[in-house]
Amino acid sequence: MSTVKPWGVLAQYENPADLYHACEKVRDAGYSKWDACTPFPVHGLDKAMGLKPSPLPWAVLIVGISGSAFALWFQSYSSGNLYPFIVGGKPLFSMPAFVPVWYELTVLSSCLTAFFGNWIINGLPRPHHPAFGSKAFERVTDDKFFIMVESTDPKFDAEKTEALLTETGATLVEKLEA
Repeated sequence: MSTVKPWGVLAQYENPADLYHACEKVRDAGYSKWDACTPFPVHGLDKAMGLKPSPLPWAVLIVGISGSAFALWFQSYSSGNLYPFIVGGKPLFSMPAFVPVWYELTVLSSCLTAFFGNWIINGLPRPHHPAFGSKAFERVTDDKFFIMVESTDPKFDAEKTEALLTETGATLVEKLEA
């Protein structure tokens, strides 16, 4: 006899307004490990879910400034100390000559931080998610809205969670297996 560990509960909603109000109720019930999935961005959903602002913009700013400082330091140090070469009477520290590389390293470091930081924060790559086993979840990219509550949530109780999601107006509630 094999026992399959439940991953959580999936609830389907018909429109963004129903999902928004359901997210408020799940948030108010004290759940912390859950997510909402929509076919398009829903304005204010992050507030309804009680999400904190992302740390990603700060990481991009810090790494961008660091990349900028490194680029300027490296160019000035290499042209002034490592390979001092006066061309056409120009000074060793010639700011206009440094601008293209300085700018590009700032942009490159910021973009790479945004790209890889997004992957790290969102736990990517994740080629398979338990919700992919649900036939109903296939419509998340078309016209349906979903809430998933993980079984690792401290407040999770399968029956109580299903009852809560049903009370919020879910048209379908099903258990997900890991």
